[in-house]
Amino acid sequence: MRSQIVNCQIVNTIMDVNNVKSQMRKGMLEYCIMLLLHKEPAYASDIIQKLKEARLIVVEGTLYPLLTRLKNDDLLGYEWIESTQGPPRKYYRLTEKGEVFLGELETSWKELNETVNHISNS
Repeated sequence: MRSQIVNCQIVNTIMDVNNVKSQMRKGMLEYCIMLLLHKEPAYASDIIQKLKEARLIVVEGTLYPLLTRLKNDDLLGYEWIESTQGPPRKYYRLTEKGEVFLGELETSWKELNETVNHISNS
């Protein structure tokens, strides 16, 4: 009976950790997308690939609603660019408002990072 309780507690702890990790990734996703688009305009598939290379796995069903919300908030714009491999592609880019917002996110990230490092090292 005791081992079942311990096993249940371990499973619950793992589930809690996975939930926290998931929430942290969701919080960082917007920032990471904006960092990528700050460097250059990108097609959605390219964004997914670059995030995957950084070990931040994102699927289209997560990315497209986020891109739409950022566009509706006037943080992103897009343009259609002809493709040599099929129909034109929608390339997303940061707007001027998006650049300002990214600057604010960068400041917040640095503050959070400093806080975590301070607590971790004290």
